[in-house]
Amino acid sequence: MRRKTKKFDYAEGKYYFTIKSTPNHITIHRESEAEAHQAYHKYLDLGKNMEWLGKWEGKKFIETTAPAKEKPI
Repeated sequence: MRRKTKKFDYAEGKYYFTIKSTPNHITIHRESEAEAHQAYHKYLDLGKNMEWLGKWEGKKFIETTAPAKEKPI
């Protein structure tokens, strides 16, 4: 059986992260930085193995540092 390849192109200005799961990795995007951070942390809280990709700028990812969890006040 052949593995399927990525069937999409990254959109400029969107934030991306990947849920690493077996047998497939799932890449998710969000329009804004705040939405991406919130979704990323929700999946982390569920115990998912995550990889933060960052913001796609057309040729490479920028802002590639994974977002830190905000401490409650």
